[in-house]
Amino acid sequence: MQAWIANEQDVRLSEVPEPTLKGGGVLVEVLAAHVPAYTNAVVRGNRGGLPVPLVLGPSCVGRVLAVAPDVFHVEPGDIVLDTALLDAGGGDEVLVGWVGLGGSGAGSARTDRMRAVWRDGVFAEKALCAKETLVKLPGAETYPDPARLAFLPWLCIAATGLHAAAPVAGRDVAVVGATGQLGGAAVLTALAEGAATVTAVGRNEEALARLAALGPRVRTHRLTGDRADDAAGIGPVDIAVDTLGATPSAAATMAAYDSLRVRGTLVLVGGVRHDLTVPYGDLMHRRLTLRGSWMSDDRTVTTVWQLVRSGALDLSVVELVTAGLDDPAAALGLAERTTGLGFVALVP
Repeated sequence: MQAWIANEQDVRLSEVPEPTLKGGGVLVEVLAAHVPAYTNAVVRGNRGGLPVPLVLGPSCVGRVLAVAPDVFHVEPGDIVLDTALLDAGGGDEVLVGWVGLGGSGAGSARTDRMRAVWRDGVFAEKALCAKETLVKLPGAETYPDPARLAFLPWLCIAATGLHAAAPVAGRDVAVVGATGQLGGAAVLTALAEGAATVTAVGRNEEALARLAALGPRVRTHRLTGDRADDAAGIGPVDIAVDTLGATPSAAATMAAYDSLRVRGTLVLVGGVRHDLTVPYGDLMHRRLTLRGSWMSDDRTVTTVWQLVRSGALDLSVVELVTAGLDDPAAALGLAERTTGLGFVALVP
């Protein structure tokens, strides 16, 4: 079969043997896989200890072809979401075929073993997935545009962050970094879950205008870089979700903190690389909550799929760009240029 193989220098299209079923495994036909905008950064060396060479790719929507004898929750013909998250408990978590470790993020002898056993990702025609990474999507076999379902993992990551500050319904929510793919997913999810208002916060004016067009519940704020001004423009809100990536400073994140009402919650979901200086007395007296959220869980996947299946979360507002396996460099470049309410789906 054909697959994208990441090695020490780059990622290339290669002919490789089809995966062989083994205990605890599920063989899937890959229907569509989201190519994250930062995949080029991963390919260029931000490997986080990945055991290259390997089939790259963190998650996909697929059709089950075969299951090992000890797999009972899915069966051939099912449409499934592969979340890539393999959790051994005690903070030992890996993303199969991708960078990123749970817990402290430092890894351990056990995560090394996990990556050795479950090595390959899903940017391929077929994939062998650990049973723990798969969630069944009942009714997805009749979904009219399966490639759009490749955006589900990002919606689920966003929803998990929102649920850390639950309830969402009837409350004012801000999404910092809303002009990125994860931020756009958070805006869509907050609207679908009944937020009273959603303030989309970012710097890209075109992307903010597109978010504002989603409906009257969406407000926008273009970041100025001044913490006090940005806090006033964002809030007051009950929930702020930070989905920012690497930034020059933590000013925007702290502006989101400042924008919270009494008993509000700030959830960190993104990739800011700076430490936060949180004022002890202010956090205590305003009874604020600061939460971290990473990836998602099976229950959230099911909840988000139900929102999509019912039409409460309409994926038609997301711009879908498809790419094949034939030219990895072109597909990665396209993904790097795609942001906000848009994404590249690899369709083998």
